[in-house]
Amino acid sequence: MKPSPFFLRPIFSARLLTAFFLPGLSLAMASSHLIFLGGYTAKGPNKGIYAVRLDGDTGLIGAPVLAAEAVDPAWITLTPDKKFLYAIHPSAAQAIGFAVDPSNGKLTPLPTPNAPAANAPSHLAVDATGRVVLAANYRDGYVAAIPIHADGSLGVPNKIAHEGKGPHPTRQEKPHVHSVTLSPDNRFVIVADLGLDKIFSYALDVAAAKLSPASPPFVATAPGAGPRHFKFGRDGRHAYAINELANTIAAYDYAPANGALTPRQIVSTLPAGFTAPTTTAEVRVHPNGKFLYGSNRGHDSLAVFAIDTASGTLTPVEIVETGGKTPRNFALSPDGKWLVCGHQDTAIISVFRVDPTTGRLTRSEHSGVGPSSVCILFYN
Repeated sequence: MKPSPFFLRPIFSARLLTAFFLPGLSLAMASSHLIFLGGYTAKGPNKGIYAVRLDGDTGLIGAPVLAAEAVDPAWITLTPDKKFLYAIHPSAAQAIGFAVDPSNGKLTPLPTPNAPAANAPSHLAVDATGRVVLAANYRDGYVAAIPIHADGSLGVPNKIAHEGKGPHPTRQEKPHVHSVTLSPDNRFVIVADLGLDKIFSYALDVAAAKLSPASPPFVATAPGAGPRHFKFGRDGRHAYAINELANTIAAYDYAPANGALTPRQIVSTLPAGFTAPTTTAEVRVHPNGKFLYGSNRGHDSLAVFAIDTASGTLTPVEIVETGGKTPRNFALSPDGKWLVCGHQDTAIISVFRVDPTTGRLTRSEHSGVGPSSVCILFYN
């Protein structure tokens, strides 16, 4: 894979790019956010990982520019120090890495293991020490811990395979590990298995880059729920799983001592009476810890909830249309002022201003265009 300079491969809207990148304007200015976009390369003009700038004052988003070529980088993640970015990869290595140049968004490929072709994972996360990449392999039903070497290159994955099935005849015919999430203290990895209707807790050995089942090893969801993604609340005592098949979000109490999850509440992400085909995708907690957001694919919307900071329970606030088709992924800016939503089946990047008091979303007139994006990653 050959990296492409940030300024040399604009797509879709030179006018937007010119309007945003004024001559002499520093790319590291405090009021702007650098965002990386991941997606699928098999269809359309998408060639890999793209970079884009968001004006933190106005919400103006520039035109995405190719930062590095890659095969189907549908999930990307950063190390805590933000020196390296990792993308899922269709090989036994499970991921590939890039060195990040924050001044221009350029990604330079790191040494890549000589690994045979294999099913790519669906999700990645890096532990708080920056020494381990965790991978969730949906198709093959396993979770993996991958050591990170000092130069950012990756070692051989250590895998744990799941067994069993769920009640859905086509989506739960076997394990489908969908996401990996580090606990706030970095001691446990929470693994959502859509195929088994279980959310697993694994103890993480950072030095050995290995996982071992916690005690208890998992919590069961409602039958047919299909847990997909998982996020901790700001207090670390509560957590939330978005259930893809049931179109719900489940709230849990979390025990840091042993990584155990206890169910507390289940809420729908859809308006009352909606019966057309739809599934959920992403769940995010606002940086202030007071609000939670979930995406609906089919209904093509974002569901907004208020979080009771004492109990962790959710109260519906609103459901807003995203303006595109299949909002698979979205992310909030680190300051919580903006929500950026990508779409799998529409070349639209929607930008929403977030009300810090109510959590409500107002779509910006500056929503942009770009390659279909299924992963939105704020660098800053």
